[in-house]
This record gives sequence, C-alpha cells and structure tokens, in this order.
Amino acid sequence: MDSSQLQYAGFWIRVWASIIDSVLIGVLIYPLLTAIYGSGYWDSTDFIRGPMDFLISWLLPAIAVMLFWVARQATPGKMAIAARIVDANTGNNPSTTQLVVRYLGYFVSLIPLGLGIFWVAFDPRKQGWHDKLARTVVVRKKHGTTQAVEFSDR
Repeated sequence: MDSSQLQYAGFWIRVWASIIDSVLIGVLIYPLLTAIYGSGYWDSTDFIRGPMDFLISWLLPAIAVMLFWVARQATPGKMAIAARIVDANTGNNPSTTQLVVRYLGYFVSLIPLGLGIFWVAFDPRKQGWHDKLARTVVVRKKHGTTQAVEFSDR
C-alpha cells in the first residue's frame, strides 16, 4: 500500500489492540494454569510458581507473538484494528531481528513506570521506545485528515 494511504497507529487504538491481545492470551492461559496448579495459583504472590508456569505464562506468549509478527506483522489485536508493524525507514516488513529487538524492547519500555509505552502518545511517528529500539512503526489505513506516513528510504 502506498504510504500516502497510511497513518501511524496512535496510542489509544494501540491500547485497544493490546486489550484484545491480553484477553485472548488470558483465555488461553487461565484454564491451563488452573488445571496444572489449581485455583490457588491465582492467590499466590510468587513471581513464577514452577517450570510449567514459566512455559505457559512467559514462553508461550512470547512464541505466539513472534510467530504472528513474523507471519502477519501483527498480533490478533493489531489485525482487529487493521494495523501492522513495518520497518520505520522503508515501510517494508521488518526483519526477524527487528521483531526480536522490538519484543525485548517492551521490557525496557515498561521499566520506568511504563514511560516507553506512553511515549507513543507524544511521539510524532507514534513510536514507543520498543519501536525506536527496533526501528519499526505501527501503521494502519489512513482515516480522515490525519498526517500520512513518511519513510526516509523511499
């Protein structure tokens, strides 16, 4: 799609996509963790309750997100809002390395009270720190009179 037909996906629409993804992940992991650890699992204050907890709560979501990003440049939440992740310079699909850096960048973005995530609301290109680290942007079809996306290598 021509970049003049795209806009940067802003903060609130990306929040909505994150809510969709979180609900989907919850629907998948809640019954698994409850079946393995019992309902007492949800009362625990332990960070990780055991190897299956680590596998289901951390590794499985990471693998699922990476597979969606590589295959579709979007998670189900981003697909629901018609957004996708692209290389910030070219507008092409990001490399697998960029996507891994982006995923790890979420943790960096969350450390200072989530400032790196909230950065999306104030950045002209709507990039969070994870996007800046990975050199990616999130775009969607242009609506109304919003500013079109610009890529420097085109």
